[in-house]
Amino acid sequence: MNSHAPVPLPFGKKIVYALGQFGWSLASFGVANLLVYFYSPPTRADGIPMFPAFIAAAAIIGVIGGVSRLFDGITDPLIAGWSDRSSARIGRRRKYMSIGALPFALLSVLVFMPPAGGGTLLNTVWLSITVILFYFFMTMYVTPFMALVSELGHSPDERLQLSTMISITWALGFLVGNTAYMFQGILESAIAGSEAVTPEISVVALQLTLGLFAIVALVLMVLPVVFIDERKHCEHHVSEEGPFQALLQALRNRNFRLFALSDLSYWLAMTFVQTGISFYVIMLLGLDKEMATLLMTVMFVTSFVFYVPIGIVAKKIGKKKLLSIAFVLFILTGALMSVWGFGPIPPVVQGFGLMIFAAFPIAVFGILPNAIIADIAEADGIQNGNFKAAIFFGARTLMSKLGQSLTLFVFPIVSTLTIGRAEVLTEAQAQAQELDVVGATTSGVRFTAVVAVVALAVGFALFLRYDEKKVLRTLATKEELSEDAKHVLEH
Repeated sequence: MNSHAPVPLPFGKKIVYALGQFGWSLASFGVANLLVYFYSPPTRADGIPMFPAFIAAAAIIGVIGGVSRLFDGITDPLIAGWSDRSSARIGRRRKYMSIGALPFALLSVLVFMPPAGGGTLLNTVWLSITVILFYFFMTMYVTPFMALVSELGHSPDERLQLSTMISITWALGFLVGNTAYMFQGILESAIAGSEAVTPEISVVALQLTLGLFAIVALVLMVLPVVFIDERKHCEHHVSEEGPFQALLQALRNRNFRLFALSDLSYWLAMTFVQTGISFYVIMLLGLDKEMATLLMTVMFVTSFVFYVPIGIVAKKIGKKKLLSIAFVLFILTGALMSVWGFGPIPPVVQGFGLMIFAAFPIAVFGILPNAIIADIAEADGIQNGNFKAAIFFGARTLMSKLGQSLTLFVFPIVSTLTIGRAEVLTEAQAQAQELDVVGATTSGVRFTAVVAVVALAVGFALFLRYDEKKVLRTLATKEELSEDAKHVLEH
């Protein structure tokens, strides 16, 4: 432990820390959102695919994605454990962040640079290796980065503030990432000049765009490594546990176990909504597929309005109470989504109204879980004398990926169920709408929203058993509670 108390992090350096989240959010955008777009491209108005065929079959992309996610899930606790055990002079978090930043940024571009033309085995091997390495180095940066929420924030309020700031910068990185299509178009016009834009030109334009993103992301990710001194602003701790022993010990923490399982249900439900939004819009509301993107954008942008108020309210009433409210509102959102298309309200109004309503709970879930995990990790360290924040965040990431993976398995099965009389989405319709699930039915699609509601209800029941007051009492032994936190503890 440090011979002196850690120095509180100035607000300017909190911004520097949050910019690291902007960086990794931007660096991860391409692989997370453009992989299918690039390797199984849409067809342009002239009937020519947007990009050349680099992979022999679209199913290969799904296999590679599934294997890489499985590998990623294994490496989360592994790297978290390495970071917790590190005694590097630069700091146990900054060490791994500095190792991971450059290859993470570089691989965000290399994934989109297949070495050969045509759907060759070489391209499949290239994609497999680069995607797996991408997720490995992404975890090497992100997991230690998230652990710093617990260690740079020396009170529940500080950790809440940091969680709010990195939620904002993650969203900004996502929004900037979405400009990839715009920059691709600008560069296509610049490269083609007066000539027609060919698929080969589109490849170069997207690669240049992602290269620009990678440079910006790398600079932003390096900022916390350079300017935040762990030895000065964090207490110095080294865990003696191995990675998987530490994971098991973290899961023995009842409060963390309850929260992690409730978080799993949230990710299952959220991924159901993200995966199904095109189906809900097309098959339930009867609108064009483009409306799905617009609805999600409206929800996403509207959630920004609530970011600052959420931090203020959470301080006053407690994180548990506010997240409980968000659970109820998100359950109601799923229930209303399951009946989209019914009633006299125009479909467009139903869609926009519900997305605006959902913005508040989505914003709460974007901010509070990281702050709650940081509190649990700090309280666990105080109680057991073994501070290992990274393993808690690594376990949370593992749960989110498990929820996403379960959705990929369950959604196609549920959406193709026929419950009573239902309109079936044929293969031709699926191709026309660029959807992944063939044979989906209106009743099956409605039932996916019901499954999301059930998952959320289970998660809410688990979260209600989370003992926030016990965590706050443990934190109070370090006399780090604000007046607001003491008010929550007393009531």
